[in-house]
Amino acid sequence: MKNITIIGTQGVPASYGGFESLVENIIGENKSSDIKYTVFCSSKDLSQKYDEYKDANLKYIPLSANGIQSIPYDMLSFLKTPKDADVILVLGVSGCLLLPLFKLFSKKKLVINIDGLEHRRDKWGKLAKFYLKLSEKIAVKYADVIVADNKGIQDYVKEEYGKDSALIAYGGDHVIRELDANTENKILSQFFLTPNEYAITVCRIEPENNCHNTLEAFSKTDKKLIFIGNWNRSEYGRSLKEKYSQFSNIIIQDPIYDIDTLYALRKNAGLYIHGHSAGGTNPSLVEAMFFGCPILCYDVVYNRASTQDAAYYWTNVEDLVKLLQRKDLSGNIMKEIAQTCYTWKVITSQYEALYG
Repeated sequence: MKNITIIGTQGVPASYGGFESLVENIIGENKSSDIKYTVFCSSKDLSQKYDEYKDANLKYIPLSANGIQSIPYDMLSFLKTPKDADVILVLGVSGCLLLPLFKLFSKKKLVINIDGLEHRRDKWGKLAKFYLKLSEKIAVKYADVIVADNKGIQDYVKEEYGKDSALIAYGGDHVIRELDANTENKILSQFFLTPNEYAITVCRIEPENNCHNTLEAFSKTDKKLIFIGNWNRSEYGRSLKEKYSQFSNIIIQDPIYDIDTLYALRKNAGLYIHGHSAGGTNPSLVEAMFFGCPILCYDVVYNRASTQDAAYYWTNVEDLVKLLQRKDLSGNIMKEIAQTCYTWKVITSQYEALYG
């Protein structure tokens, strides 16, 4: 039996974020029988506590896994790692400043997914960016195996640090479910939507996700858009909500947590708009690919890598408007790529191959 400890997420059951969905699925039905997981969880972020979940042992840290508390949260998780752990799977670099000291006393194998170059995100100030870059540098130095979730990240690690990394993305097939046509139609009617005659976007409302450009483009067309996100979390989101709610073809929608509702909205969309400009492989993009509709991506190396240059790309409002006016868009290749590269069975086996 090989014992694997996972550090760096909010925990399971998953209710937030790509890393949480990753953990939820690699400890699940596709897991090999000779692997036992221990997952560190935040007692501040999760309302319910369990001793075990999907055969994984859960250990709780009394801090939040998000924001500034993520640093001591990850560090404390390292210090509380079970003695019988063979491998520590670290998701993100927040607590990696502790690694030089940790490696003095521990010979456990470190597999570190460095995430999406957090130090480049606009939402962080100078001090936070400095810290995140330093943590990333230490993580790469002390990791036994570095995981990059995107070819763009893999190339960055090689160019920046001269190190090779394992390329493992995210799965997305967990979004596919069974829902009868009547239920789907009822859900669509709640939003006054017609199958295949609207576009959808699901993301955090942040400037780096080009929410403003997406909304501005749709305001110049009669194409219907439902834009789902956390609009009330920032002045940026609130101002966009106020400005674009006046357009009859734009639905500004707060986060939807009901999986049937979200499934019906994504399944019946005629277009998926993906405005992310930072990070590596984005889970929401991978998930959207499984629905087989045309995907209009912001043109950065990460999105091109995820979609294998087979989606449609834009860099400004004018580009997006032109794409929205086209009648020949197809998403069949997106579904084929997703089913080949982004199933959790494939992703789980790739992670397990690193533990040996």
